[in-house]
Parts: sequence; C-alpha cells; structure tokens
Amino acid sequence: MARITDRTILIVGASSGIGAEVARHLARGGNRLVLTARREPELTAVAGSVRAQGSDCLVVAADALDPRAAADVVTAGVAEYGSVDVALLNAGQGPDMSMDQVGVADVSRIMALNYDVVVNYLVPLIAQMGSQTGGGLIAHTNSLAGLMGIPRQGPYSAAKAAARTLIDSARVELAPRGIRFTSVHPGFVATERISGDGLPKPFQISQERAARYVVRALEREPAQAYFPWQTATLVRTLRALPTPVSSLVLRKLASP
Repeated sequence: MARITDRTILIVGASSGIGAEVARHLARGGNRLVLTARREPELTAVAGSVRAQGSDCLVVAADALDPRAAADVVTAGVAEYGSVDVALLNAGQGPDMSMDQVGVADVSRIMALNYDVVVNYLVPLIAQMGSQTGGGLIAHTNSLAGLMGIPRQGPYSAAKAAARTLIDSARVELAPRGIRFTSVHPGFVATERISGDGLPKPFQISQERAARYVVRALEREPAQAYFPWQTATLVRTLRALPTPVSSLVLRKLASP
C-alpha cells in the first residue's frame, strides 16, 4: 500500500466532518492541499492544522453548487501548485426525509447537493487531469445508501446512485487517459449535521474512523470501497433477499 506523499490534493467539503479529518491525515505526508468549502473561517482553522503538520495548504472558499466557482477552485489549485494529483469530492447531505412529507423543491435540492456538486467538479477535473502527465485520481464520497433505496433517505439514495453510475461510466471511458476513479461508500458516520435527525443509525462510526477508511481508499485506489464491514454486509444481504423480505426488514430498521 503506497502512502500518499508529495502530492497536490484537492478536498471539496473540507471545512468539517470527514473532509476535515482526511485533510489532517494527509497533512502528515508532506503534501500540498487545496481545501474548499463555503465556510472560510472553518477552512482556515483546518488549514492551520495542516500547515502545523508540515504540508502546504491553499484555502479557497467557494459554493460547490456554482459550476463557475467549482471550476475556479480547480484553476486556483493548478495556478498555485501546477497540478491536481488527487481530488476528493466530499460535498453532500443526507437528511431524514419521508416521501409523504417532502415537496418537489426538497427532492431537487438533495439531488443538487449530492449529484450536481459532483458534476461541477468532475468536468473541470477531467479536463485538467487529462492534460497532466500521469493523469490523476478522482475519489467521491458516496454512500452505502446509494446501493439501494433506504426508507427516509429516498432522495439521498437516488442522488448517490446517480453519482455512482456517472463515476462508473467515467472510470471505464477515461482509463486510457490515466484518470482513475474511486467511489467510497460509508455507512452511518457521526457528524454534527445528522446527530439529531432521529434516523436510526446501525453500526455508526466516528468521523475519525471514517477518515481512516477514506485515506486507505485513496492509497489503494479500489474502484469501490465499502465500510464499515457490518453495514456493508447488511446492505449486500438486503440486496440479495427477495424484495418483500428486504422491504420488511428495511421498514423495521427505519422505524424510530
């Protein structure tokens, strides 16, 4: 397993949660990090931790929902460091949403937060990495919820499934150009954003543990990485069961 060192790494959604923890882990490798999210004060705090561990760091506050802003982040990283070797697309949200209580705008917003933001970075990154010697790695923080429709997570599951399919297509198409893709599929992770949403979270893991899994995936570059094993096994089992049986289990698991 190759440790990531002396690389230029773009992390989208780096102001908190998994993105911030991954940045702190990678800071130990003498890397050059480009950190972006909307909240500049939080980004600046993470950047301080990165620099304290010996890695260079560029902070670019930007809204991932804005395609122009996303492209400008990639441009800024290249202008500062000459390339983008690794990119982690970590933006997204998965709130508790019952389908009988949401509107069209709610579903559209979840799709934008979890699919559009991937597209906004994916397109300029493909253009940049395609022009670099050696290409690069694009990793996306997807979800085990993207493998099947999870009750109270329907819009989120749909958006993640769409992003997974897009990444899968790009992986095959762009392999000859040296651009690699890894989709990371966590189970439930204990972030502040979802701590009080009331959704049951079996086998939930900490942000720090999730970040270790993500860093391992960046080092090994599998096409798909699933964790933790307990939740991944549960999802695989549910997908293999007859639909009436899996639906019954899912209803019970989703009950408050």
